[in-house]
Amino acid sequence: MNTTFATALGDRGRLVVPAELRAKQKWEQGTPLLLIETDGGVVLASQAQAKQLVRAQLAGRSLVDELIADRRAAAQQEEPS
Repeated sequence: MNTTFATALGDRGRLVVPAELRAKQKWEQGTPLLLIETDGGVVLASQAQAKQLVRAQLAGRSLVDELIADRRAAAQQEEPS
């Protein structure tokens, strides 16, 4: 599914998304799209796709469990031997 599509930035900053890509992504006129700036470049995704990306990145991670583990490790280092 990794395909490259070329387009050019047009008048007044407009960007035309190629029809083939719109069809593959099921983006219709009026579909809200997000431009997500990252260290590696810019990602274009629909709002639904962006939600899926975030959920996939956070899947299986418990920030609370990570915080508790960090605090326990810090407490063990502070205890005298």
